[in-house]
Amino acid sequence: MEKSLARYIWSNTYLQQIWILCIVGLSMIPYFLSFDLPKQIVNGPIQGQGYDQVGATRPFMAIRFDLPWLGHFEVFKGLELNRLQALTALSMVFLALVILNGLFKYYINTYKGRLGERMLRRIRFELIDRVLRFPPVHFKRVKSAEIATMIKDEVEPLGGFTGDAFVQPALLGGQALTALIFILLQNFWLGMIAAGMVCIQGVIIPRMRRRLLELGRQRQLTARELSGRVGEIVDGIHTIHAHDTTNFERADIAARLGLIFSIRYDLYQWKFMVKFINNFLAQLTPFLFYMIGGFMALEGRLDIGQLIAVIGAYKDLPGPLKELIDWDQARQDVQVKYAQVVEQFDVDHLVDARVHDVVATPVGPLAEALVASNLILSDDSGARLLNSVSLSIAPNETIAIVGPNGGGGEALAEAFGRILWPEAGYISIGGKDILDLPESLTGRRISYVSADAYFFQGSLRDNLLYGLKHAPLTDVSYEGLAARKYRRDCLEAERSGNPLLDLNSDWVDYHAAGADGPEGLLKVIRPVLDAVTISQDIFDLALRSQVNTTSHQLLTDRIIEVRQALRRRLHEEGLDDIVVPFEADAYNSQATVGENLLFGTMRTSKMTGQRLAAHPHFLKVMRDTGIGSHLYEMGLEIAANAVELFRDLPPDHPFFQQLTFMSAEDIPFYEALLQKLQDTTITQASAGERSSIIRLSFAYIEPRHRFGLLTDVLMEQIVTARKAFHTDLPRDLAEGIELHDAERFTMSASLIDNVLFGRLAVREADANDRIRVIARDIFSELGLAESVLSIGLDFDVGSQGRRLTTVQRQKLNLARALLKRSDYFIFNRPLSALDQRAQDRIVTHVMQDLHEDGKRPSIVWVLPDAGVSKLFDRILVFNNGNLLESGSFEELSASGGMFKQLLS
Repeated sequence: MEKSLARYIWSNTYLQQIWILCIVGLSMIPYFLSFDLPKQIVNGPIQGQGYDQVGATRPFMAIRFDLPWLGHFEVFKGLELNRLQALTALSMVFLALVILNGLFKYYINTYKGRLGERMLRRIRFELIDRVLRFPPVHFKRVKSAEIATMIKDEVEPLGGFTGDAFVQPALLGGQALTALIFILLQNFWLGMIAAGMVCIQGVIIPRMRRRLLELGRQRQLTARELSGRVGEIVDGIHTIHAHDTTNFERADIAARLGLIFSIRYDLYQWKFMVKFINNFLAQLTPFLFYMIGGFMALEGRLDIGQLIAVIGAYKDLPGPLKELIDWDQARQDVQVKYAQVVEQFDVDHLVDARVHDVVATPVGPLAEALVASNLILSDDSGARLLNSVSLSIAPNETIAIVGPNGGGGEALAEAFGRILWPEAGYISIGGKDILDLPESLTGRRISYVSADAYFFQGSLRDNLLYGLKHAPLTDVSYEGLAARKYRRDCLEAERSGNPLLDLNSDWVDYHAAGADGPEGLLKVIRPVLDAVTISQDIFDLALRSQVNTTSHQLLTDRIIEVRQALRRRLHEEGLDDIVVPFEADAYNSQATVGENLLFGTMRTSKMTGQRLAAHPHFLKVMRDTGIGSHLYEMGLEIAANAVELFRDLPPDHPFFQQLTFMSAEDIPFYEALLQKLQDTTITQASAGERSSIIRLSFAYIEPRHRFGLLTDVLMEQIVTARKAFHTDLPRDLAEGIELHDAERFTMSASLIDNVLFGRLAVREADANDRIRVIARDIFSELGLAESVLSIGLDFDVGSQGRRLTTVQRQKLNLARALLKRSDYFIFNRPLSALDQRAQDRIVTHVMQDLHEDGKRPSIVWVLPDAGVSKLFDRILVFNNGNLLESGSFEELSASGGMFKQLLS
């Protein structure tokens, strides 16, 4: 990277810098004229110089000049104006100069801002581009949070400084020099006083600010380290809680914050001391002007107009001078920041940019052998992982690598996947080192999978198809405003050194996955998900998800058919009582009291339970129907029963799992509340107390909690209150509540709730499992299995895929690689979270899936167990970094070597 920030800025923006410097030079003309004009107004029309007689006139705006050897030239004689007319005209010129100077300043500042934002965009992109080109071993030495902080925050001042790098000293220096020259032209001694004070400020203040730069550098480093430490806490939160080290982390953070506080406090003290001295020096000069200039005016050596002009000119001198000193500090500060950025991002052995060239055309298959020649591998500490191994993997050959953990097989797989770079020797295909081959070839034709499965924030589908997004494959057509915006965005990207890659294009290489297009993609995905045994998990995710009715209209339009098929199936299997359907005129015994009263679902974005309970319409219905007092008395009974039954049980007792309306921590609260509310009515209790009691009744289900509190009369009253509630429903409630309707799809409910349109009987054993099996069969029979799978693929996996289990992440990571249909698959213990039997089953499925339809890619699989290695053509046995044995399953199992020991 370029070491000097000034050279980096100039090399990327020199044309724009030259243009804006020309504008700055042009702006000095009206700036100088604005200094001289007040003197002309005061001495001329106001004091009457040149107007010796009443009604006398003088030429205004006369343009005449003398040239050496050529004589006098007069271009325009000017307009003859009296004192009043001249005062008006000069005042209007002054106003015009003010506007013109403002327009110049507006244009310069706007241009600088745009220039700075382009440079900020450029440098951020270049840094991220370098991160993408870091050698793999470098990521073991850096913290992701620190890198992110540098790119996001620390380089921001660099972009802001870009517009000021050359323009600001030219503009401010020009303004200061213009004001100083004008003062010198009015009076030499006053000009020398101003020049002397400028020199003192220019020497003293920058020297004092060196301490500020060092403190700023320390503040930046400590803040970056704090960011990295916070990132470690977030990533390692489960380890922290598991080892009870939360207070140790608090002590560490407190110490770091204390160090940052001391640095920042010292910085503030020094900063305001410098500011005080600078302000004092700036105010000292007007004092000298008033005293010395006033003395000269009294002696007649300086007229009043000149003194006013000098004071007015100096008024504009400290501002540019102070900003020029600030610019110099900013220059040194951003140079320090830039040097730190260069230090962090100027990495040895950076991947050649050509390796990452965009290739949108299909890449041909790798037909040559994958060859390791005298390969020596070490970790970043220098420990030897593999000792001078040479081997060749032919196209279509399947290789099983077995041996103890750390025996060397894992390191070899990492080298094949370009995760670990050789210390000596090399890996080649067709005589070319794979580290020199473009990623458009190795990233598509060689797939590497390990147990470290990383998923990006987004849907499961996005992450599953991530391995197919190599280049933009379609041209997006933009029209109208969108087309103009796209052209403008492309122009700005080009000026900022960013690539012209359209993110709105379709990046998915359907052909590489074996699909004809987006419509046929699910048919390709389904066998892969079956092979890694995760289809059932995705089906369950779909059942628990809300459905986008626009994207999945086929399924939502047929939900009535699905419900009817479910009822028939339950009747055929004698399971009619397992689901209690919703009925508008009946109480659903398997639903809560609150669900029966609402008879619908809340659209969470518009309505919450708390807002509903406080709504005037809801309170009015509760009061008018009298159901509120019944629910209050019911809540008191529930609280009394719960306190009596559970107060002596430990908090971790399994009975609390059945107590859905109250936790173990709530028992003491309700015990005290019962004593307070003894023999009180609902009107005597406070609003908060009523809410706490009625909340219990809302969560009550008679068949589950079995306190015997729901009588037939009370259930009828709840149904009556439900009808009253939905009569003349206010608009805000109507928009926030979606009623149950047996003839349509409920958008705010999950898919399984839409299928059931009711509630499962809580006393039925394994009801959830049985319903899922039946629902899956029904969707398959109706030809909707792919629609359900598509809904499951819409599931948001969360940050780093943390909404998925470790087993699910590893399975999906394997499926993502299988979709690429590469020529070489390198599997480095990719399923370590699964038990041995599950791993063997998936290995068998994957081998069968990859070798169907005439396909036979090369497979290198580091196996945790030697038993399943009989599926492979050749077996490699590693131990202590050495290749001990190589041969077929029959050959090695017949010998008395290490493989036979592993097999036994």
